[in-house]
Amino acid sequence: MADRELHDSDLLDEIEMYGELVIAASTCEGRLPAARIDAILGVGPAERSTSG
Repeated sequence: MADRELHDSDLLDEIEMYGELVIAASTCEGRLPAARIDAILGVGPAERSTSG
């Protein structure tokens, strides 16, 4: 199997956001507020998915 480099910038962005969420959650006492999650993900309340 050949060595492959990761070139997918979208995937890298998602990994970075996940890391930011983990860090924020680990430093927060209690639940991480939805507004903070939205800020990390770069979305606002109107942009959240309404599926459920």
